[in-house]
Amino acid sequence: MRKLTLLMALLCPVAALAFPFEVEKTLNGTEIAVDTLALSDNLASASLKNYGQRDAVCKVRFRNGPEAPRTRKTRVAAGETAHVTARFNSTVIRMRVNVECKQD
Repeated sequence: MRKLTLLMALLCPVAALAFPFEVEKTLNGTEIAVDTLALSDNLASASLKNYGQRDAVCKVRFRNGPEAPRTRKTRVAAGETAHVTARFNSTVIRMRVNVECKQD
């Protein structure tokens, strides 16, 4: 029982770093999969995987409450993955991510 309690105590700080994501996608006919990840308490990441046959141009907008949104633009080649990140000045409680893609 003591080992189980110690294990739970060690896992709690790891779970505290993660924050929830709300993802809104406008894909306009592209075949893009979006995966999000909290890299730290103020750093968010989005991975864009293009499953389509044509290249895509994507705009990713990260919003964290009162701070100014961070916008990243990237080109995702057919069959490739692109990663974008955004760092904020304060601790993130909830991250809203808007992804807008169009075929190139």
